[in-house]
Amino acid sequence: MFRSSPFDLANPIADFDAIRISLASPEKIRSWSHGEVTKPETINYRTFKPERDGLFCARIFGPVTDWECLCGKYKRMKHRGVICDKCGVEVTLSKVRRERLGHIELASPCSHVWFFKGLPSRIGHLLDISLRDLESVLYFEAYVVVEPGEAPVKDREVIKDETKYRELDQQFRPAGFKAMMGAEAIKELLKRVDIEGLSTELREKMKHENSLQKRLKYAKRLKVVEAFRKSGNKPNWMILDVIPVIPPELRPLVPLDGGRFATSDLNDLYRRVINRNNRLKKLMDLHAPEVIVRNEKRMLQEAVDALFDNGRRGRVLRGANNRPLKSLSDTLKGKQGRFRQNLLGKRVDYSGRSVIVVGPELKLHQCGLPKKMALELFKPFIYHRLEQTGHCTTIKQAKEMVEQQEPIVWDILEEVIKDHPVLLNRAPTLHRLGIQAFEPVLVEGKAIKIHPLVCTAFNADFDGDQMAVHIPLSPEAQVEASVLMLSSHNILSPASGHPITVPTQDMVLGLYYLTKAKPGAKGEGRAFANIEEVLMALESGAVETLSPIRLRYTGEVIDLTASYDDQDITHTEPVQSERSFLNTTVGRAILNDHLPQGMPFINGLLKKKGIGQLVSYCYLRFGLEVTVKMLDEVKDLGFRFATRAGLSIGIDDMVIPDNKKTLVRDGEKQAVNVQQQYLDGAITNGERYNKVIEIWSAITEKVADEMFGQMQQRDKEGFINPIYVMADSGARGSKQQIR
Repeated sequence: MFRSSPFDLANPIADFDAIRISLASPEKIRSWSHGEVTKPETINYRTFKPERDGLFCARIFGPVTDWECLCGKYKRMKHRGVICDKCGVEVTLSKVRRERLGHIELASPCSHVWFFKGLPSRIGHLLDISLRDLESVLYFEAYVVVEPGEAPVKDREVIKDETKYRELDQQFRPAGFKAMMGAEAIKELLKRVDIEGLSTELREKMKHENSLQKRLKYAKRLKVVEAFRKSGNKPNWMILDVIPVIPPELRPLVPLDGGRFATSDLNDLYRRVINRNNRLKKLMDLHAPEVIVRNEKRMLQEAVDALFDNGRRGRVLRGANNRPLKSLSDTLKGKQGRFRQNLLGKRVDYSGRSVIVVGPELKLHQCGLPKKMALELFKPFIYHRLEQTGHCTTIKQAKEMVEQQEPIVWDILEEVIKDHPVLLNRAPTLHRLGIQAFEPVLVEGKAIKIHPLVCTAFNADFDGDQMAVHIPLSPEAQVEASVLMLSSHNILSPASGHPITVPTQDMVLGLYYLTKAKPGAKGEGRAFANIEEVLMALESGAVETLSPIRLRYTGEVIDLTASYDDQDITHTEPVQSERSFLNTTVGRAILNDHLPQGMPFINGLLKKKGIGQLVSYCYLRFGLEVTVKMLDEVKDLGFRFATRAGLSIGIDDMVIPDNKKTLVRDGEKQAVNVQQQYLDGAITNGERYNKVIEIWSAITEKVADEMFGQMQQRDKEGFINPIYVMADSGARGSKQQIR
């Protein structure tokens, strides 16, 4: 759907399929405009009214006050549409000052910096002039041949020598020679470009050209030519005769305390253009010397460049406090530009953000929402419920009740949030699990509480991370959040299909400790008829958590005791146990007591990998609901026993292997031998360096292996080394870090 002007606000377009951005012809710019801006003034310093024909002119851009002309002759809505005969202002809404454009008629054409300086240079490609030559022509440093006539020069040749130009001009002007400088010259050349003909010519050249470099050049030019041919834009529109002036409300002038004004940088940039334009007009009327006029034209070109894209060419224009002025391009591009700041990313209502803290007491589908935050986010729902329940009769009353935080408000808030999921988002949202839905639970304080198991999906930790909360409003959105986005429905990673909601760190440490066997512990070797007996014995102090015991058990058993390092629950077949005694530990009995009914007895030391496989096994065998319950049980167990273990690191835990000194001495001997080989000239300095690195890498590796072997041996003997436990369980750290 099209209309004559995008600023034709009488017929707004409601339905459209696409937007096309194209070049604006001078006639198009004039048709958008409501008048020419001829003065650089903004507002009168005494009356604070906009100056006539200035950058804020009410006659051009519309009234400052709704339904009131500038002089005050016509006031109120009854005079709608009247144009005041005294001040020339139309009586209408003041919001038209956000929509109406003006224009500046340039005394001399100026090039648009985007088309001249942008890569590839559109003007340069069309005219086949290099960027450097084009720049020297536009900024009055060189002439370009517009009409060669009979002179010994080519069409579009650039003449940088003033003397040469004068000689040619004197000699060949009668024979039709003409050379010009500035944007006028480029405009003249662009007018003569035949797009259709140039397109055919370039295609022909490409067919017959053998040089790859030249063909590449023709292809680049053809791309620009084709774009012009398809769009129907005229090349000479890249040179401006008229500049649009954007509406004053989009470049406001705001009064500050103390009689000063804060203004948009665009006003300064427009002011420079108008001042230089007016000066140039005056000089041209006075028939000033060519050199002065030329200088003024160059300055006007620079002012227009700065307005469109400050700093793209030449020095950056700076404001009062040495800050670069923000041009039209700067308001569009970059992180703070119109697109990224206001169109792609908006601040939305019914949202908030706060620091996150861990909530180990929460269920997987819950999150802790601070009371004050919830009160603010659910305000309209609370007002409606207060009216519904008859606690107040008007919204105003409801508002007062909420502001005074009356006790009933908190009860209503509890009701409102009961089945209303909220969305939590942690930036950066790199996959779909970066936003999940939770049931809110009101908490004291100002921090959002999140379940420890969803941290992996959000890639969150509690060192100061913040998260955003969003409220789904419509019933459809709430249902969608509850069904599709609830955290307990998203325990599998969309990338791999493996569980992503898996216990980590402290929980792994706790479960590792819980399932560990300690030879020689109290009550070792005692036999028990069932798990209940084991728990009673533990409570009475007859056995310890890590005591190896024998347990009578009937049912399936997954035995992991043989695979000390390489656990694989998913591929280990459960073995049927017929009322025989199992060699297990008190801790493993506790773990299995908390696993779902029907799950095989997991007998073995659980490490990070094993826990992940346990979750996977449970999901495949029992489905989502059972797995979610199990995850919360396992999480609580992990935290409880990590606390009970009370693992801490001391200097004595850093085990130094007995043969470290021998190994180091051996390494030193090898290094001396290598040095001697180098001194004898048998090897080069580079080879010597590489050999020494290899020797010490091997020694370090040997020492690390010895140390780890020693730790492992002592661990099997029942000695608990916290450093080894942390690395071996997969909770934190690794063999590489320990060494």
